[in-house]
Amino acid sequence: MSAVDDVLRDELLDCWTDVSNAGGAVGFVPPVTRDEVAPVLARLLEGVDSGRDVLAVLTVDGATAGWAALVSSLSPLRRHWATVLRVQIHPSRQGQGLGRALMEGVHEIARQRGWEFLTLTARGGTGVDGFYRGLGYHEVGRMPGVIRVAPGDDREEILLRRPL
Repeated sequence: MSAVDDVLRDELLDCWTDVSNAGGAVGFVPPVTRDEVAPVLARLLEGVDSGRDVLAVLTVDGATAGWAALVSSLSPLRRHWATVLRVQIHPSRQGQGLGRALMEGVHEIARQRGWEFLTLTARGGTGVDGFYRGLGYHEVGRMPGVIRVAPGDDREEILLRRPL
């Protein structure tokens, strides 16, 4: 998706806030408010609005159940791949296989855009890297202590890559 109207923007914002407050590792630590998430969403959507980046939105029964962003590089040396950001399924929809469905859609979008591989990062200590491994991602590195979720609670960032 390359255009986001106000209704979808609100649904994305609600989802991101709810996922964050349920403990999802999508860039925030609970508690978080819509007002805190809104400017970060706005920056993410600038790339979508420009056509450089793309949004994968999963709907169930007409409602946004989850979403992810595919972000490309501005560098001409890196236009053959993209980074997947903010992968999330609304907490009310967890456990239904929707994360896998969303990521299959992400992979299809990436293929259609001609990207050769995708990268993403996972917050250490959450176990979500196992989910991505099950989708064909391979760990290519870890950066210890780069994510601070609280004083004295620093986590590693796990870098994963998947060929398409």
